[in-house]
Amino acid sequence: MASKKKRRLIIRTVILTVMTAAVIYTLYANFTKESRSKVSAGDMAPDFVLEDLNGDKHQLSSYKGKGVFLNFWGTWCKPCEREMPYMNNQYKEFKDQGVEILAVNVGEPEFQINKFVKKHGLDFPVLKDKSKDIMNMYGVFNLPATLLVNPEGKVIKVEEGELTEQKIREMMESIKPKGS
Repeated sequence: MASKKKRRLIIRTVILTVMTAAVIYTLYANFTKESRSKVSAGDMAPDFVLEDLNGDKHQLSSYKGKGVFLNFWGTWCKPCEREMPYMNNQYKEFKDQGVEILAVNVGEPEFQINKFVKKHGLDFPVLKDKSKDIMNMYGVFNLPATLLVNPEGKVIKVEEGELTEQKIREMMESIKPKGS
């Protein structure tokens, strides 16, 4: 009888220890994720290759010499939806001045993205990050998120949240190559 109680106490202790370790690890991981992998202003933009809706591949480093307005978004995100027409308006104005938009959709089905793009008449490249690898590489946790990459490939600004058309215009102006 005493050995059953002792065995039960050991099992409970082991279970409690494992659960405590899991809780501690989860808290540690959540509190340090921002400092572990977030791309910040001043960092070189990590290179990546993603496909657009036409199946064409886009590699960030191939845009060297141009400013890149790198936007992470989702179709379900209302602030993302509100800023898309503003981005499209400014893209039309700045694309011939050496500024590109790469709009990275995170983890959604292609038919859903296509429907959204058609509804809003978007002209800029919309890339598919199906597995959210690029979003995670950049340390993006909230949508929409926009990173400005200068013509040398350096991130000069990270902005989370909805952008006004005026703000988008200013941001694009700030990454325009000199002499454009």
